[in-house]
Amino acid sequence: MIYRECENPKCFFCAYSAPLAATTDMICSKTGIVCENSICKKFRYDPQKRIPKRTPKLNTDKFSAEDFAL
Repeated sequence: MIYRECENPKCFFCAYSAPLAATTDMICSKTGIVCENSICKKFRYDPQKRIPKRTPKLNTDKFSAEDFAL
């Protein structure tokens, strides 16, 4: 489900943070410059920052037309 609470709260998923260019650090409007893996009490999950997993590709090489016949 998209809107569930964050399973591992990191500054990377926080609504108050934004990435800094050319570094792995984040700029937080509440605490300043922090590492992307840090956690603070002001954490608020932003579902728009979540990167969904890709769906696996279907390997159609092993199927034939007979597999789909009734």
